[in-house]
Amino acid sequence: MIQFVSAFAVFLMLHSIPAIPNIRMRIIRSIGKPTYILTYSVVSLAALVWLFSAALALDYVPLWELRPWHAAVTFMLAPAGCFLVLAGLMSTNPLSISIRSAGPAGAVSRITRHPVQWGFALWALGHVIINGDLRSLLLFGGLGLFALAGIPMAERRARKRLGDRWAIDAAQTSVWPLAAFVSGVRPRSDKALAAAAVITIALVAWLLLAGGHAVLFGADPISVFG
Repeated sequence: MIQFVSAFAVFLMLHSIPAIPNIRMRIIRSIGKPTYILTYSVVSLAALVWLFSAALALDYVPLWELRPWHAAVTFMLAPAGCFLVLAGLMSTNPLSISIRSAGPAGAVSRITRHPVQWGFALWALGHVIINGDLRSLLLFGGLGLFALAGIPMAERRARKRLGDRWAIDAAQTSVWPLAAFVSGVRPRSDKALAAAAVITIALVAWLLLAGGHAVLFGADPISVFG
């Protein structure tokens, strides 16, 4: 458990401290943006591998008995989460986390203005449900809560950065997924949304139907259906 807590603490620090604009800019000025991106990516991947390894080293403590409907729920939540993360990263989104923050918000922002955070949370929740054990609850539950905890921070930063423009952009979307549609906002599509859908379908097909999940993680989700 000590190793797991340590790994999680390092993971949280790696994704919290560099997110502070002043600290991130100081690091970039010191080592350059390409070096920063490469170093950060390698270190983050190493921390994630350590975190998963530490979680797998914990004792298996079942919390509930697995049922086929658990898998059915996960097969909806995990792909939906993957789609939101991909669409969120590929779309322009000045309101939240994205590779491109300059410019008008992309179509995915009408689903929610924080697609990356909600995507990770849905993916994590799906994996908690399908596994049903303590270590999965700690690992995936912790990752999901961390993703959702970043939403208020992203809201404050966007308000400060965009000023009066924030209210105009925010009126076309919502924090809660799909809530904007209830208020009369019309859904739309764009290239990033379509590309995310295609990639998600291909990835899910490989993971579930071509044995990719079993190769990567040693577990075949389809097997739950017998």
